Amino acid sequence: MTTRSIDRIIDANLNRLREALRLLEDTQRYLFDNPKLSYAFKELRHKLTPLYDTSRLKSRDIVNDVSKSSTQSEMQRPNIEALIAANFSRATESARVLEESFKLVDTNASAIAKEIRYTLYNLEIEVHKELK
Repeated sequence: MTTRSIDRIIDANLNRLREALRLLEDTQRYLFDNPKLSYAFKELRHKLTPLYDTSRLKSRDIVNDVSKSSTQSEMQRPNIEALIAANFSRATESARVLEESFKLVDTNASAIAKEIRYTLYNLEIEVHKELK
């Protein structure tokens, strides 16, 4: 294992988590007009800011990424509920990967990722209540 490998994992999962949070924020903002939940996702996105390190960009290798193609199930969402569920899953999984990966290089960052993950678990309950 190299630092470059860990940096690559961290970089990919920070991006994945930020993207999922943005989608969840925008659904609450634009589809449901819910300022409380929209702001909660925005706040989580901003908690990620100190975890970014531009030196990790050197480890990014999109051309040679062996799993960059989307699966068929990722290409289809039957409704907004499925879209939201997929992005909660993406966000919590990425937060967990970050929590574990940061344990190797920065325990404070690991704690932030863990806090984000548990906050997401609670937000998922709130969002599903709103969907019903």
